[in-house]
Amino acid sequence: MDVISDKPNDNLTRQPMDKRVLIDMIKLRSALAEDSAIQVPEGYFYKSFNSNGLKTIRELATFRYTCRRCEDAPCISVCPAEALEKDEEGILNRHTNLCISCKSCVTICPFGTMMTDFFRHHRNKELYYDLDDKNELELFVAACPAGTVTFTESDEMPEKNIYRLNDKVLVREYLYTAKEQ
Repeated sequence: MDVISDKPNDNLTRQPMDKRVLIDMIKLRSALAEDSAIQVPEGYFYKSFNSNGLKTIRELATFRYTCRRCEDAPCISVCPAEALEKDEEGILNRHTNLCISCKSCVTICPFGTMMTDFFRHHRNKELYYDLDDKNELELFVAACPAGTVTFTESDEMPEKNIYRLNDKVLVREYLYTAKEQ
């Protein structure tokens, strides 16, 4: 069963029961470039304890798909709070409970992966939506800049730059792949 919105241009135009959320990082960056004052809501899926602090879906997507995974990552060495590290796959991890929002990592990143708006609201619970909650999921999609977050029944499609972050979230992003030497 699908729920259809009665509002034109509403992000909730199609909401399938077995839906996934598709976050279009390409469109989101464009929207932020056009209007840096946009308040981007954050979504999360967490049912269990996370010792590294709350991670938003967009932050996880950025670090997994957008980050260039520098071998000697300057963002890690510049962090005065030692809040950044790489996991076993080389994916950057920010310990939000240690991060002091100094933005040194944003300044030093040679590729602009670290977005300043990660730090703008990261302690404001009013801008977070629990995407395991149906009502909050709908509010999250509606609150995002138009066309940047939608519902979909599709799956990962690398040929269209769409990748699976988890069972509930797909991300559209241009992947950086290091060329083998």
